[in-house]
Parts: sequence; C-alpha cells; structure tokens
Amino acid sequence: MDVPNLDQWLPDPSVRVVHARGANADPERLWEAARSIRLDHTRLLGRLVRWRIPGVPVHSSFQELFSQPPFCVLQEGRFALLTGLVGRIWTLRRDYPQLDGPEEYSDWDRAGTAKVLFAHWVREGSRDGATLHSESRVQAYGMQGRLGLASIRPLIRTFQNLVATDAMAAAVQEAERGEREAERS
Repeated sequence: MDVPNLDQWLPDPSVRVVHARGANADPERLWEAARSIRLDHTRLLGRLVRWRIPGVPVHSSFQELFSQPPFCVLQEGRFALLTGLVGRIWTLRRDYPQLDGPEEYSDWDRAGTAKVLFAHWVREGSRDGATLHSESRVQAYGMQGRLGLASIRPLIRTFQNLVATDAMAAAVQEAERGEREAERS
C-alpha cells in the first residue's frame, strides 16, 4: 500500500493541508468505513461542504461526494481515491467547471481560477492497525486566482481541522467498532 504520487497531479501547491489518523482496524475495514461515512455523520464539516457545494444531498457518503461532479476522479486504487476540482472556489456561487477526465484536470491552468486536489488513502500500520490519510492541495492561477485564494485562506485555516475531528474520527470509530464486532463473532 504505497502513498499516492500527489506531485503528479499538483506538484507546487499554494496551500497544503495534511491529516492522518490511526485506527485499531485492518486497512480494508478502515478504508470501507472512510468511504461510507456520510456528510450528516460529520456535524459541522458536512454542513460546510453542503454550503460550499449547493445541491449535495445531506445523506451523501464521502465516496459519493468525491466520485461525481463537480469532482473529477483522477486515480482510484484498492485503498486510495484522488479527486480534483477546478474553478473559482472562493465564490458563493457554484462556479466549478465540469472536467471530462484526469487529462483535462492536469492541463488546467486558467487564470482567475484554482485547481484543488483531494487525496485520501489508507496504509497498513506498523502494528495491528492502519492509518487513514487525507491531503488537500490548492494552486491558484493568475492575479485574480491568487487574490481569491487569499480571501479564503482564513476559512481554510479555521476549518481544516474538521477533516480530522469530524470525518476521519467518524471513520476510525466506525472501523474500530466493526473490528470489535468481528472479534466477538
């Protein structure tokens, strides 16, 4: 279970947010839990996602969220999912052009916009568990893009921890509960 090559998709980000959370569960169980956690299981994070991307159903799982527009699946593996999003991410309007595939994401560099990479993966731990990883990267293009990104940096700084405390914590809790149930049966 290797770390995905994120530099292949966004090598020089202006913003990089990294989280990791260990679990007393096997990699398969942890990955399944991470994929199945729903927005309504994540308290504030789920509400923020729905505010920034209007129209997302409250009961959507993170797998469903990241696998459909406005996101573009860039790479998917046994225990990994990399998705991308482009557009004017700082506006309150849903201004995220739909991409036709990974190549269009790679080529994206339109002035006045940003490119965002969301990477989630699980690695086997050194002991009897696994670690869930999440990394987000953002690159702005052109002066308007850099100004737009600067305007939301305080939001990113304030709320980025919710990835670990809401979503990843819920996934770990679910995986560990499943592990305990499996041990009892």
